[in-house]
Amino acid sequence: MIRALFRQAASRPILSQERAPKIRRRDAGVDMPLLGVVLLLTFIGMVMMYSASAHWAQQNHGDALFFVKRQLVWLAIGLPAMFVVSKINYNRWGEWAWLGVAVSVIGLIGALLSPPIAGVRRWIRFGPVGLQPAEFAKLAMLVFLADYLDRKRSKIDSPVHGAAVPWSVLGLMLGLILLEKDLGTPALMFATAVLVLFIGGARLRYVGAAIAASLPLLVWQLWAYPYRRRRVLSFMNPFEQAQGDGYQLVQSILAVGSGGWFGKGLGASQLKLLHLPTPHTDFIFPVVCEELGLAGSLFILGLFVTLLLRGIKVARAAPNLFGTLLGSGIVLWIALQAFFNASMSVGLIPTKGVPLPFFSFGGSSLVVTLVAMGILLNISRQARPQ
Repeated sequence: MIRALFRQAASRPILSQERAPKIRRRDAGVDMPLLGVVLLLTFIGMVMMYSASAHWAQQNHGDALFFVKRQLVWLAIGLPAMFVVSKINYNRWGEWAWLGVAVSVIGLIGALLSPPIAGVRRWIRFGPVGLQPAEFAKLAMLVFLADYLDRKRSKIDSPVHGAAVPWSVLGLMLGLILLEKDLGTPALMFATAVLVLFIGGARLRYVGAAIAASLPLLVWQLWAYPYRRRRVLSFMNPFEQAQGDGYQLVQSILAVGSGGWFGKGLGASQLKLLHLPTPHTDFIFPVVCEELGLAGSLFILGLFVTLLLRGIKVARAAPNLFGTLLGSGIVLWIALQAFFNASMSVGLIPTKGVPLPFFSFGGSSLVVTLVAMGILLNISRQARPQ
C-alpha cells in the first residue's frame, strides 16, 4: 500500500539534468498548508515546553524561564534556517550526501570520546553549547539513502547494491549511536530506513532479511543491559512496580488519564510538579494531555497526521525520484518519531528517549527538524502539477 502511494513518482524516468542544480524549475510556491502546520506545531510546542518546564526549572535552576530562553535561541537559529533552506534547490543535498555521512560519523565518534553527561555520551560541548550528533545523523541518513537509491536505481536488485552497501553505511551510523547507550534513536532510524528502501524499490527479501537480522540484536540490546531489562519487565505491568522501575510509565499514564476531555487548563498540570520525570523532554506529551485533555491532544496528533499527509503529497509530486524519496523519508521520520513518543507516553511501547518533534526541549532536535522542513518546503516549490 505504501509503495503504491509512490508508484507514479518511482516510475518516472530519471534524467541527469533533473539532478543538476543549474537547472531551475518553475517555482510552484511553497505548500502553504504544510508551512502553516509547521509554524503552528512550533508555536504550540514552545508554549507547552514552557508550561511543562517552568516549575522544574524554578526548582532546579532558580529561573522558570531557564529552558525557554535556551529553546528560543535555538528557535532563532532554526526558523531562519528553515526559510533559507526552503530557497535552496533540494537537488544540491544529493551532492553532499557522502559528506553528510562522514561528518555524522565523525560527530558520533566525537560524542563517544566526550565527557559523559548524566552518565551517557551523546553530546559534544562547545563551551555552553551542546550538540547531539545523533540528531544530525537522522537527516544525513535520509539524504544518503535518497541519493543512493536514485543513482543506483538500475542496480537495486543486486545483493551488493540493493542490500550490502546501504546497510553497511546505515549499520555504521546506527552502531555508533547504540554505543552511546541510545536504543530509541537507532530504532527510529532503522524503521524510517526500511520504509524509504521499500518505497525506493528495494527487493522485499533484502528488506525482510534486514528486519530479521535486527531482531536478535534488538533482543540482545534489551536483555544485555539490566536497566533496559527492568524497563521492559516493568512495561508489562507497570502498576506492580509503581514505586520502582514502573514509576515513569505510571506517572505518565496518570497524567494522560487525569486530563479528561478538555484538560485542567494551560499550566495546571499537577503531575509535572516533581512527579513526572523530565516533563519538558521525553515526557512532554503527558503534560499536553493533562492540561489540554483528550480534545487538545487529539488536535495536536491531528496536526502531525496533517503534516504526514501534506508531506506525502509533496513527495509524490516531486520532479524526480530523489525528491520523492527524500521528501517521503523526512515526513515519515517526523511522523514515526511523534508516534513513538506518544505511544511511549500511554504505555503502548516501553519507555525510550525519543523526543516529541517541535515540543521537547533540545536545540539539536529543533534545528534539524526545522531544516528538514525547509527541504520539504523546497520540494513543494518544485512540485509537478497533479
